[in-house]
Amino acid sequence: MEFDKNTYKVYTWKNWMYLHYIINPGLTFNELVLGQRIAKTGLVERNTDKPFVARNYIPCPHCNTLHGSHIWSGSRGFYNWFGLYCPNCKGIIPCIRNATSFIVLAISSPLWYPFKNALKKSWYKKQEERFKNLQTVNEPAPYSTTKQWVLGGLLFGLIMFVFNSFIFPLMACQKILIENLAVSLAICLLGGLLFTLFMKWYLSSKKIN
Repeated sequence: MEFDKNTYKVYTWKNWMYLHYIINPGLTFNELVLGQRIAKTGLVERNTDKPFVARNYIPCPHCNTLHGSHIWSGSRGFYNWFGLYCPNCKGIIPCIRNATSFIVLAISSPLWYPFKNALKKSWYKKQEERFKNLQTVNEPAPYSTTKQWVLGGLLFGLIMFVFNSFIFPLMACQKILIENLAVSLAICLLGGLLFTLFMKWYLSSKKIN
């Protein structure tokens, strides 16, 4: 698809937010368990004073429809393991893959790959029902409260702590250092909190092009 770059800024894997999604191991849980995904291509409308989150669009490569990214918010922001469902043409919008998720999927492929087609078919059948009331969603929902962002940041930090302190050492057959757990937990919680608060500011900003 071709986009008017005077009207939209095109976001791909080269953008820092997309790169963060790819390299951050803490997002493995979000992708593989919660099914939170990011389309390979995103657009941000220029020359408007709307908040960043309200001028985000996701193009469907199958029907060329520009969807407001908010239609994949709320409950529709989860369970997108096989990609983002296009409610217009019923195609699947390709998404980027977290690097750690890719490694986990590759290692565990003998367990799930034989059932991939059946799982995808079952998932696909449920998508139309999830999006049937989409016509009532005309704009992004109100921003989450600061309390919700704080709780989300702490949860994100906790997930990073579990992966960094337990899962990765076990996968690498390394010893878990009990004496370092308290410091690691504090760093991960603080990092998760600072990141989500930064994202709250970023997504509500009206000055980002």
